[in-house]
Amino acid sequence: MTVATSAATEGVATLGGGCFWCTEAVFSELKGVREVLPGYSGGERPNPTYEQVCDGDTGHAEVVQVRFDPTVISYHDLLAIFFTVHDPTTLNRQGNDMGTQYRSVIFYHDAAQRDVAQQTVTEVQAARIWPGRIVTEVTPFRAFFPAEEYHRDYFRRNPGQGYCRAIIAPKVAKFRAHYAERLKRA
Repeated sequence: MTVATSAATEGVATLGGGCFWCTEAVFSELKGVREVLPGYSGGERPNPTYEQVCDGDTGHAEVVQVRFDPTVISYHDLLAIFFTVHDPTTLNRQGNDMGTQYRSVIFYHDAAQRDVAQQTVTEVQAARIWPGRIVTEVTPFRAFFPAEEYHRDYFRRNPGQGYCRAIIAPKVAKFRAHYAERLKRA
């Protein structure tokens, strides 16, 4: 399922930075972000299930598709934040989550997004925000498959769940402290 949009009124970014529960929790709090939808992208199997993606043989990454107002937050700013809320130097891994489904990836929707993504990777690498080499893939967007309903808004609906308490909550707290002025509820 591909998403059509008018670039003048709405931007779309498709990003994979490990577990989509984490990235959805972060991006949904940003001013200018209209919707964050967890799903799968980058593989060959149409309409994959969570279990199939977790098995690692679909080629898909866990991603979020972010719909945003480019007059409030730019694509570059979204990517700059993306590079601070996950570790783009670990290949096919984020913390204890391992496998190609957890890879760091930017699926660009057009040539302008490709150029901004490549520029941002260069900037982040030069700034030495992370001690290692950036391994984030910058690859053309082909298709997005929404995740099952129970994945949507997972952190907000399941704050007491172990993974949410141990992994997502500290990441979201750090994000909120660092980007307070960019939050919808600043």
